Amino acid sequence: MTVPATPPTATAAPQPPVTVRVFTQRFSPTPRGARLARHLALHQLHSWGIPHGTEVSETAAVLVAELAANAVTHGRVPGRDFELRLALDAGTLTVDVSDARGERRPPGPGESALPARKPDLPDDAESGRGLVLVAALADRWSVLDRVPVGKTVRAELDLPQ
Repeated sequence: MTVPATPPTATAAPQPPVTVRVFTQRFSPTPRGARLARHLALHQLHSWGIPHGTEVSETAAVLVAELAANAVTHGRVPGRDFELRLALDAGTLTVDVSDARGERRPPGPGESALPARKPDLPDDAESGRGLVLVAALADRWSVLDRVPVGKTVRAELDLPQ
């Protein structure tokens, strides 16, 4: 009995596995919840190999702080938390902050020009520039509908190779 020869198969070069790391946590819609979101985000990034004090870590800290502060200030619904979601893949860090106020949706990129500062905002004001900072620091950002209710503001950072 003859066994038919099997044709040789081409072997692909080994590819590193694609690992997507995800962290999701809900926080109370208070200034304390916003601060905790920032601290836990930095801790999570450090555990994923993005050390404290690096450019990516510092930029992510500002993005989380601004988006969480906006969720607390403009997206608060009594009894509803806001949610932070971080996703890290081979080349991108995604920061999502979701809240339950879908009707208070900020303009996304291209929907209207973000002012450099609000006309009635004093030069020394400590607030009012959150989305301007997000637009300046993120490589991409958007405002998404959240099902079943609310909105998500997403900021993406391209990681150095």
